[in-house]
Amino acid sequence: MAGDGILSFPDSPRTSLDDAITKLLTQADVVMRTQGRLRSLLQANQTVVEQIELSEVLRRAVLAATELVDAEYGALGVLAPERDGLERFITVGMTSEEAAAVGHLSACDEVLHALIADPSPVRLTDVSRHAYVSGDSPPLPARTSALAVPIRIRGEVFGTFYLTSSRDDAFTDEDEQLLSALAATSGFAIDNARLFADTEARRRWATAAADLVPALASMPLTTSFDLIATRVFHVADATSVAVLLLGGDGENLRVAAFRGAGEATRLGAVVSPTSPVFDGRLDDASPHAFGRRVAEDTDGLLVDDGGFVGPSAVIPLRHETRLWGLLTLARRPDQPRFSAAEMEGAGDLASQASYALELARAREDGQRALLADDRRRIARDLHDHVIQQLFGAGLGLQSVSGRLGPGAETNTIHDAIDQIDEAITQIRTVVFALSQRDETSLRHQLLDVLGELSAETRRPPAIRFTGPVDHLVRGDLGTDVVAAARELLSNAIKHADATHISIEVAVAEGVVSVVVADDGAGMGSGGHRRGLVNLEERALGHGGAFDVQSSRSGTTATWTARTTSPAAGGHGDRG
Repeated sequence: MAGDGILSFPDSPRTSLDDAITKLLTQADVVMRTQGRLRSLLQANQTVVEQIELSEVLRRAVLAATELVDAEYGALGVLAPERDGLERFITVGMTSEEAAAVGHLSACDEVLHALIADPSPVRLTDVSRHAYVSGDSPPLPARTSALAVPIRIRGEVFGTFYLTSSRDDAFTDEDEQLLSALAATSGFAIDNARLFADTEARRRWATAAADLVPALASMPLTTSFDLIATRVFHVADATSVAVLLLGGDGENLRVAAFRGAGEATRLGAVVSPTSPVFDGRLDDASPHAFGRRVAEDTDGLLVDDGGFVGPSAVIPLRHETRLWGLLTLARRPDQPRFSAAEMEGAGDLASQASYALELARAREDGQRALLADDRRRIARDLHDHVIQQLFGAGLGLQSVSGRLGPGAETNTIHDAIDQIDEAITQIRTVVFALSQRDETSLRHQLLDVLGELSAETRRPPAIRFTGPVDHLVRGDLGTDVVAAARELLSNAIKHADATHISIEVAVAEGVVSVVVADDGAGMGSGGHRRGLVNLEERALGHGGAFDVQSSRSGTTATWTARTTSPAAGGHGDRG
């Protein structure tokens, strides 16, 4: 070959050189790929730490994780505070139909609980055969592969990255290392976002309390509960808020204020302390937060969707030893649980609001005391001056009539005397109504009925008491007298179309009588006979009777019953 003038090289050295060049190119490709993935990791870390709002940090974290390891589907599950399930479940790459098939927050509970028990990354090559996944469908759509990496905050598992369907057919050890590095960065970012969220929550609640308390202290109690519900509804990011007050029986609760869907139907509703809303935790009267749970009878106070009710909170409205009631907050099932910072802020607001309510109640008690003093003074003046003057005028007219003898002038004077006597009786009724209340007094109960029904009339009915009504009419008899008076007055006001209505309640000779008279058009052939039958039955039950006289010029209904005390005739009006 040399004689022909052709240059040649040995084969062995050339092969070694080619191998070296090939290895160098391969290594360079690995280095370039590694550098590219490291740049992707840096970019993913930057994407996660750029935000401070918690929900945005979580969304960006799962999106960055999915892109980093080139997965088709990704999810981030957030552990609930009780560590008994997921509080949030953020997904990437799923269609609306796939998301609906997965459900709410429980999709990767099994994987997350496995990571809590053994906080190490899990790489699966065949999802359907792995012990972490059971049931007919995997937590996320998957062809074969899956990768789960725990996210730790201060050494405790906060949640997990869960990625499926690697576009390279299977997740590698390198994918696991990169995702673990991102999980560490995400843990710090999430922790900072949580701290920021807690700080913001405390600030919002403190601001709301500072604005609410002065307003409550200067407004009537009847409108205070609406204001509490409105302020809490806006600051709590809640779907519904209710203020429940203890009822008159001291056991059941009544919805005094409500904000949210269905407000009109919720107001005034009665809620039992054993309602599932409270989960049996009212005995200690402490604030409690509840996570998402299976829907039961929620009394309309919780928000349900898809067989689950959302997170809720119950905060007592308590001032020292006095419990006003409860404040309930509710969210949708897809919303997060109320955090410790939110519960602390809500508890402080409820405590300060209870203090303001107590001040408002004391102020109203003071105003009522002043009003009662004014009423007693007016009653005293009416009794000591006006009645005495009328009584003196009546005596003077009687003296004049005695000197005149029979005649038209004498009859006119007698009519004037009768009118004065009627005015004295009416003034005595007013004096009694203005005096200090006694809830057991039959007169006060009847005056309350009259005041309640008078709102529907152009002219209030006139009322007259004769005899020792309060002394001899008590217990069941008093209850039936009040019921009879209410029924008869109600019938006269609603159906008689009368201009003047009067009621007289009298006790004489062991009998109490209730007489209601009106100048209306009469009862006619119709009427509300069932109510009249009930009145007759009540009267007969007390050895009395019931009679109605009706014509086109008016109706007079007389209801009588025997008293259990000795007859008390001749005492006159003690108004």
